[in-house]
Amino acid sequence: MALEKRISELIIEEYFKMLKDSLDVDAVVVGGGPSGLYAAYKLAKDGYKTVLLDRRLSLGGGIWGGGMFFNVITFSENSKRIFDEIGVRSEKRGDLYVASAVELAGALIYRLSQSGAKILNGIYAEDIVLKDDEVRGVVMNWSTVPIANLMVDPLMITSKVVIDATGHPAEVVKHLARRKTEIVIQGEGAMDVEVGDDGTVRNTREIYPGLVVCGMAANGVSGTPRMGPTFGGMLLSGEKAYTIAKERIENH
Repeated sequence: MALEKRISELIIEEYFKMLKDSLDVDAVVVGGGPSGLYAAYKLAKDGYKTVLLDRRLSLGGGIWGGGMFFNVITFSENSKRIFDEIGVRSEKRGDLYVASAVELAGALIYRLSQSGAKILNGIYAEDIVLKDDEVRGVVMNWSTVPIANLMVDPLMITSKVVIDATGHPAEVVKHLARRKTEIVIQGEGAMDVEVGDDGTVRNTREIYPGLVVCGMAANGVSGTPRMGPTFGGMLLSGEKAYTIAKERIENH
């Protein structure tokens, strides 16, 4: 067998095996930024069948750029334990800590990859699966499809819970809001780091049966001020989303 054929064969076999195993799961996390990565990692680490979708090829969301492409991140004492847990080094500067954005992104991606979660990059959620007035999964497609303006029928993943970690756009919630008029996306308020940071965690919740919102999507839905370049609140939001999703899975 030609080596070229064998390489292609292995890639196709392994990817299709992973894809087939991802079609009915406990949790789907949409968005591979800090809150989504941490929530997915915690769920998979606990043994729940978890899939993470990200429309980009590289995971990490807004982590890589830090603040205005300065790849340094800041966080406060209340999230230090999470940075320690995933092995990210930090130094204290007054009442804040600083760490490498690249190290945080790398640590989260590595932890998730080792947790047993399935990662489908280059794929986005173009809609939701809605059954018996509950969100039961997502409709997925290649992220290049809308860019190329192609008409390509999607595939579906069913799940017990969906986490919207798509950041500022709150893409999954928008799909729900088109069908449920009681779902109102208020949009982010103006910059206020203290209010926004705390609000990110406070607004992380099950917004509709089967749909949990976290990270910047939580602020965008609830009208809380955007939080600025601090990532501790994002990880705490991911932790809370994991806790809510875990309870949903156990009680489903």
